[in-house]
Amino acid sequence: MATLHLLDGTYELFRSHFGAPPRTSPDGMAISAVHGIMASTLALLADGVTHLGAAFDTVIRSFRNDLYDGYKTEAGVPEELLAQFPIAEDGLEALGVTVWRMKEYEADDAIGSAVAQFGGDFERVVLMSPDKDLAQCVVGDRIVSFDRRKGVFVDEAGVWEKFGVAPESIPDYLGLVGDSSDGFPGVPGWGAKSAAVVLAEYRHLENIPLEAELWSVPVRGAERLVSAFRQHMADALLFRYLARLRPDVPLGGSSADLEWRGVPKKRFLEFCDRYDFGSLRDRPIRWQ
Repeated sequence: MATLHLLDGTYELFRSHFGAPPRTSPDGMAISAVHGIMASTLALLADGVTHLGAAFDTVIRSFRNDLYDGYKTEAGVPEELLAQFPIAEDGLEALGVTVWRMKEYEADDAIGSAVAQFGGDFERVVLMSPDKDLAQCVVGDRIVSFDRRKGVFVDEAGVWEKFGVAPESIPDYLGLVGDSSDGFPGVPGWGAKSAAVVLAEYRHLENIPLEAELWSVPVRGAERLVSAFRQHMADALLFRYLARLRPDVPLGGSSADLEWRGVPKKRFLEFCDRYDFGSLRDRPIRWQ
């Protein structure tokens, strides 16, 4: 059986935008992020990746913004980067890669749904992102995440080592400690250490006893933590819901559609010419 690689296109665009040398298209548009993600994806394919899907936050806002006013938006994202999202999506499709353009949902939801819907057809699934939200998808050493910048794989044991909780508890963990990158604060007074100790024992929020004397694990300031949890339980449950990835995004197609069959030559070369990506023209290892 093959390995399925799932690419977080949004993360890759940010990584390229802030890490690659400035580059402009013939009409003067900033285009370094697109060039970077296409170059790195060509390298991925050259390394022998056979099945690949890429997800993008085509629209930064999602259904979660309707549930919580403070949830992340496009505010603070450079306009020149936002403008490159649709071009990058077209570019990866020009490479022959399956692309999921998320509008109501987020790229992470698409990746989580791909794991749920297609993962069983593969020997291994590699989530190409260091995003902590995706840690909830990790299973043993079969479904793992990979940080391309650091060259580090994280399996289930790695999730325990990094967060102190099981992958299934990651949404609960974020519900307690919050997630500044997604814009929700967590429960006052709860930090990474206290959340890890408690959730390592109880796994999910609804299992946490609401009286400190009933806790079977020693935690400093347990009375204060229990009090805050009781007062902010509704918030914690909402934040957990925001952090939990959707497994049911309608992606369409089947696992067979994720097989990379080569680069569509005409489409790819026209794309390279349009954006002056001459250095990429000879990079594909296989043409359609």
